[in-house]
Amino acid sequence: MSNLRGRGRPGPVEKPKDFRKAIKNLISYLAEYKAAIVGISVISIMASILAVIGPWLLGAATDELFNGVMRQLAGTGGVDFGRIGTILFQLAIILGIGFVLNYIQGFVMAGISVKIICRLRSSISEKIHRLPLQYFDKTTHGDVLSRITNDVDTIGNTLNQSMTQLIMAATSVVGIVIMMLIISPILTAVSILVLPLSGICIGLIMKKSQKHFTAQQACLGSLNGHIEEMLSSHTVVKAFNGEKNALKAFDKHNQELYEAGWKANFLSGLMWPIIEFISNLNYVAICIIGGIFAVNGTMTVGGIQAFIQYSRRFGEPLSQLTTVASVLQQTAAAAERVFAFLNESEEIPEHSSPVMVDKVMGHVVFDKVAFGYNAETPVIHQFTATVEAGQKIAIVGHTGAGKSTLVKLLTRFYDVDSGEISIDGTNICHYTRDGLRSQFGMVLQDTWLFNGTIADNIRYGKLSASDSDVKKAAKAAQADHFISALPEGYQMTINEEAGNISAGQKQLLAIARTMLADPQILILDEATSNVDTRTEVLIQKAMDNLMKGRTCFVIAHRLSTIRSADLILVMENGDIVEQGTHKALLEYNGVYAGLYNSQFATPLVNS
Repeated sequence: MSNLRGRGRPGPVEKPKDFRKAIKNLISYLAEYKAAIVGISVISIMASILAVIGPWLLGAATDELFNGVMRQLAGTGGVDFGRIGTILFQLAIILGIGFVLNYIQGFVMAGISVKIICRLRSSISEKIHRLPLQYFDKTTHGDVLSRITNDVDTIGNTLNQSMTQLIMAATSVVGIVIMMLIISPILTAVSILVLPLSGICIGLIMKKSQKHFTAQQACLGSLNGHIEEMLSSHTVVKAFNGEKNALKAFDKHNQELYEAGWKANFLSGLMWPIIEFISNLNYVAICIIGGIFAVNGTMTVGGIQAFIQYSRRFGEPLSQLTTVASVLQQTAAAAERVFAFLNESEEIPEHSSPVMVDKVMGHVVFDKVAFGYNAETPVIHQFTATVEAGQKIAIVGHTGAGKSTLVKLLTRFYDVDSGEISIDGTNICHYTRDGLRSQFGMVLQDTWLFNGTIADNIRYGKLSASDSDVKKAAKAAQADHFISALPEGYQMTINEEAGNISAGQKQLLAIARTMLADPQILILDEATSNVDTRTEVLIQKAMDNLMKGRTCFVIAHRLSTIRSADLILVMENGDIVEQGTHKALLEYNGVYAGLYNSQFATPLVNS
């Protein structure tokens, strides 16, 4: 039950095609905030420099104290506590300034990162509305949600924390090396010997762990897709006793995420203990060599103490750099997924000089229309038909004949591969998509309502409609009676998945929404499939009134509802095989007659 809605799972996880390109794309996205980021970088560098000066001053205070004690023992003087106090006061000022600088850069960077996250999510949201339906046919909803939540959060956390950490760590390494060279070039050379070894270890680990970080993000998207699917289809899962299969599928996704996450975090986690081990070996060597220098008088006690602090701090920025390197790997994987989504092919651009129209007449022509969801399996072949304005056209045929596909082409949810569809003599590609779709009203078999009040759901058909208009549309759709019987009436909130009203009531609301829109062309895809017989008769009367003077396309499975159609198109394998009125097609005794008679025990040739 892992694919209840027909949405495919992502393919095999691949290693990022270009790590540098992903980071480069992210950096280019930050260009708008370049000045602020440069300012933050300068502040971070200043804070790092001040932090580096601290051990030097502390070493100077230690030397002053040591020399004072030695003078006191020799009887030539004493400890100059005033000098020590001055040094410590300077140290306190430096630490205070460093604290303020860190606060400023943290405050500003938090604001920038939040703005960037907001911008990224807005870009993804806008992109969703520009993508063709074909993209969502091959991509799980959960994977898209994962990109807009998990992946963007990963990028945001990196910008908020790791970017300034990277700058400060790099600055600290340079500053500490300079101070160590000033104190003792020999000890500095010993300390720097650990860099190549550390770099080799980091490089090897990053090379191994990067593919696992990418796999972790992809598996997270796959798991979210499965969870979203199970939650939205839990009724179906329970009805078909699919809980065990759903749990198995969840366990499989969860196990894949566990394995990818464990490998990624285990490998990245090796960086810290390896660097720490190398740093400790370096620390032991410095203590031994520094002690020898102190005995020989080539270094002061304060110098040794300061150098030991620097050597210990030397490992901290290196460790930070390794941690940031791990985070950057995960960020690169997330950025690659986000920008891959933003770079997906969009719908065909609008016509350069679109035709603007307030209201069409409804004359529709299909001229040799051909279409396939993929090139290998065409669904519509050379479809030709003419629909006069105001006609009621019924489209019938076996499942998979191309009925719903024809409607998707008419509304430009998909564009034809060849041929042309025109309305009032104008190719629909010459209209804007918004302008074209504003002429249509749709009532589909699979209705969808939003989380909101009943009034708001009806008003979605015409946002400027008044409450009286909403109620009038509900009455015309035979929905006012059940709405008025609800505890809060039109202000009752429909919950997620519209689980607090019946399927038939949902369809009545969808019909009311379309009636309120008052379109010139109607598309009805078995609009009364979920209502009882009595309500169907009432809705049919309302529909008949609504369809007067409007072009109507009715996709019918219950053929008894289309006897009054002006023209019936019988589709089979993407082509019209028969067309005519209900009576004429029954008399012809072809495909339509077979479909019709199969629904009734007694053939009704003269109905």
